[in-house]
Amino acid sequence: MTIKLHLDHAEYAPIERAAAAFGCQPEDLVYAAVNLYMLRLGSFTEQCGPECKKMFTDYETMKAGVLNMKLARKDNLPLWADSAGSVHNYEGLGPDQSARSKKAIY
Repeated sequence: MTIKLHLDHAEYAPIERAAAAFGCQPEDLVYAAVNLYMLRLGSFTEQCGPECKKMFTDYETMKAGVLNMKLARKDNLPLWADSAGSVHNYEGLGPDQSARSKKAIY
């Protein structure tokens, strides 16, 4: 079974840098993220505090979180993406001139 994930270059670049730093492939990081999410779904008490528990156990909260992220992705980059949270065009840079996010470690 294959799942395809389409990312902007600004989203892919920090994942690629982190994978290179860890000595793995970007797919390995994506799998690790899915694995952590699915583990939290199965072990709320061990993995989460009260707010986290609600985020992963309450159906409406889970649904809203996923749908909000889906909508936000149409017009926004995540904070860890290159050029995230910047006013790129106001800085005199075009959309093809990305800068590393201050929220990304790699």
